[in-house]
Amino acid sequence: MKPFRTRKIAGIVLLVITGIFLFGNITTLLWNALMPVIFHLPIINFWQALGLLLLTKILFGGFRGGPRLHAKRDHLRQAWMNMNPEQREKFKQEWGQRPHRPCRGEAPFEQRDRFNEAKREHKPGTDGAYSEPEKSDL
Repeated sequence: MKPFRTRKIAGIVLLVITGIFLFGNITTLLWNALMPVIFHLPIINFWQALGLLLLTKILFGGFRGGPRLHAKRDHLRQAWMNMNPEQREKFKQEWGQRPHRPCRGEAPFEQRDRFNEAKREHKPGTDGAYSEPEKSDL
């Protein structure tokens, strides 16, 4: 590897280790200052604080790629909405020839209307009950 690239990787590793150490200590200090006094919970150590941070990330944050992934998806969705029907059809044909298919077999960039997919209609005389639409209604 080139010296610059090696220093860059070493700098990133050092930054990650420093961040983990910093967030773990901040969590430990805040927990030990607040939680035992307010809720009578036990004092935790550094490793328990890191476990707590990981648990909260899994439960509340997930591992989905962050805001950049959402921005890219929104940009692609907007591009799809700006296409005319001929461009969309051409794109679908080209997309189908690719070796990789979109997840769950859905067409890319299309917004599914989940509320209308399983739409139930109210029929008079059924006392407010909903029923599935008949095949002739579809």
